[in-house]
Amino acid sequence: MTDLARAMSDFAGHLEDVLNKLLPLDNAPERDLLEAMRYATLDGGKRVRPFLVNETAGLFGVSENSALRVGAALEMVHCYSLVHDDLPAMDDDALRRGKPTVHKRFNEATAILAGDALLTRAFNILASDSTHSNPAVRCELVLELSLAAGAHGMVGGQMIDLKAESADLDIGAITRLQRLKTGRLIDFGCQAGAILGRAPTSAREALRGYTHDMGLAFQIADDLLDITGDAATVGKAVGKDATKGKATFVSVLGVERARDQANHLADQAINHLKLFDSKADHLRALARFVVERKH
Repeated sequence: MTDLARAMSDFAGHLEDVLNKLLPLDNAPERDLLEAMRYATLDGGKRVRPFLVNETAGLFGVSENSALRVGAALEMVHCYSLVHDDLPAMDDDALRRGKPTVHKRFNEATAILAGDALLTRAFNILASDSTHSNPAVRCELVLELSLAAGAHGMVGGQMIDLKAESADLDIGAITRLQRLKTGRLIDFGCQAGAILGRAPTSAREALRGYTHDMGLAFQIADDLLDITGDAATVGKAVGKDATKGKATFVSVLGVERARDQANHLADQAINHLKLFDSKADHLRALARFVVERKH
């Protein structure tokens, strides 16, 4: 096991404990909703986005409690997006993280409500003084995540993605799509750690450059897995983009050029971290991991 794999595994265990506590299950009439929220969030995923929060927070001496709570909030937003993305009205997927999607395990209405509840729970966590004692820090976290997840962020990217099934998008349009749909939450992961640590502008700009390139590399790798991966390993259906005729990096560039571009972007992402010392080594390794992963 590599140092990065060990660090990500250890972190995932800590995050799972925090998520479990932040999403308690009780016998209230809305228990089915709570079960769906937990089903969507616990026991799965690479946890890349919250790991970014943890690693960047560590660069600036932020407490583990603050980093884990913000990471948990970000993961809830990510999981809400997956729940809605899997619905029949969007990607209509039956498998996610190797198990039935939320609307298959429960029903469509419960899946919609679970996603809504995860999104609102995330902002509740960010606004709590248990996350950070400084109200200005909490307000900035709420502001930045709302921008990253909203109409000019992840949700806007999802809208463009739906159009990609019928529109002839060029590489510029695809880049914007993925920058919004995937990149904005990845960017928030690093910016959140910097916000918690009151990092200087130079550090925040370096991290923004890192996540810009790493986020695009991440998405190209996803597009490649949809072509070259298998469902058992990837944990979700593959080949759907081509079946739907959806414009992707791979459909425009081809497999080999797309793979070369992902590696180039990973190298660029690493170069953005020259400002930081060995504390950023996990971030450097993560840029390589996202393009070499098998799921």
